[in-house]
Amino acid sequence: MAAVLGWKHFCYAFIVQVLFAANPAATFSQLHHNISPWTWMSPRSAPKTCHQFSQTTPELSAAEGGSQVVSSRFVVALTREKGKNDKLRDLLLSNERIRQISDTTGDTVQVHELPCIEHADGPDTEKLSPTLSTSHFDYIVITSPEAASVFASAWIEVGRPQLGTVAAVGKATEETLTEFGIDVAFVPSKATAATLVKEMPPSKMAVDEGRATTVFYPASAKAQDTLQSGLEERGFNVLRLDTYDTVPASWNAEQILLAQSATVACFASPSAVKAWLENTAEFETPRALASCIGETSATACRKHHWKEDNIFFPEKPGVDGWAMAVADALDCIAKRNT
Repeated sequence: MAAVLGWKHFCYAFIVQVLFAANPAATFSQLHHNISPWTWMSPRSAPKTCHQFSQTTPELSAAEGGSQVVSSRFVVALTREKGKNDKLRDLLLSNERIRQISDTTGDTVQVHELPCIEHADGPDTEKLSPTLSTSHFDYIVITSPEAASVFASAWIEVGRPQLGTVAAVGKATEETLTEFGIDVAFVPSKATAATLVKEMPPSKMAVDEGRATTVFYPASAKAQDTLQSGLEERGFNVLRLDTYDTVPASWNAEQILLAQSATVACFASPSAVKAWLENTAEFETPRALASCIGETSATACRKHHWKEDNIFFPEKPGVDGWAMAVADALDCIAKRNT
């Protein structure tokens, strides 16, 4: 037994020396991480494995040199801002279709958080609290979870004044507002600004008083004018304040390696699409397939010259459908490689 263990340790030491010679700048912990424990254990002691999902975070990749990132043709990058990818990741890790793709191909599906954007103050941030304190509107329209968080924080700060009818675009936005104690009275049948424009009725009070329905729209500085222009065309009086902005996130060396190995990139906004392209402009690797939360992000991909058969999105925007779009993209990769 001692002789067998001695032989294993000799082999292990030999492998470390070879790796160190190839990469003298590496630390011992990085070299150790790169050696699968089953490469130096006897077949008798190695456990049986099945092809399941692996998941890492950018922090883990950075700590371990990012070497595990490039080990699969199924590498999914979650590009929402840091800390807001958990729901999609959980859905992907429990998705039976994705599990079957992994089992059938014999390749691991990796899921990584790789934020493309981060939030900053908008040009109208300082106007938000005074507006809530001094003005009343028939409707307050919130179109994203981040807009909901910014709005709710200011509302709480000024003492929770009475609000008009709150409308939310999408389930996630509605849930965020509810978590802050704000009741949502209207949600369009489809989570898009265009659908809200068509479906939101005029205020009964405004109609009875013979005036235009007033709308407060706290938005992202990057948001298109679809909502305000559409409502104004219907005769609504819309006040838009750009209360926050989205800016490209800066990537470290390990995150750049992760992006280079990504085969599917998940986008929840046109800003994320743009930031991904800015950060990957110098890559020589093929562009990742785009899995989008809805048609707005998919349209942004088309504008930036993704091929139509490399864009995947659900008919009805939402995280559940988004997870299925990721499965569609992975299935496409599997079929193209058979």
